[in-house]
Amino acid sequence: MERSKLDLWVGMFVVAGIAALVMLAMKVGNLSTYNVSETYQVQAFFSNVGGLKPKASIRSAGVLVGRVTGISLDTERYEAKVTMSLDKRYQFPRDTIANIQTAGLLGEQYIGLAPGGDSEMLKAGEQIKKTQSAMVLEDLIGKFIYSKADATAQ
Repeated sequence: MERSKLDLWVGMFVVAGIAALVMLAMKVGNLSTYNVSETYQVQAFFSNVGGLKPKASIRSAGVLVGRVTGISLDTERYEAKVTMSLDKRYQFPRDTIANIQTAGLLGEQYIGLAPGGDSEMLKAGEQIKKTQSAMVLEDLIGKFIYSKADATAQ
């Protein structure tokens, strides 16, 4: 009797551990907070996407409104083309600004949408014209160092 009770507890512990690992994988994979509903796709071009990855979140006012579905290099413009899938419940004006932001100092990158004031809304397949690329920490440090070196040389 004691052996079977011990086996039962060990089995329950193993199942709980596997469930915790699955939940952790979903959280790390950024899949746990987005419900799949009807979406529409829009594109935006950025000169630098930094560490943005497919399935990165798209947020407006801190609310998850979509996911990045693809990132590719446009060989005509030599800019990164980002395809975004937005939830149909959320409509954005045509003059919306898309910028790449970082969650925290070294956190994941996501796209932030700042709605404009246009009365016409974005439609499926359209392009967000106003974008702001990712801030690359190495570039900022380099500019700071060069500006200090230039100031001391004068």
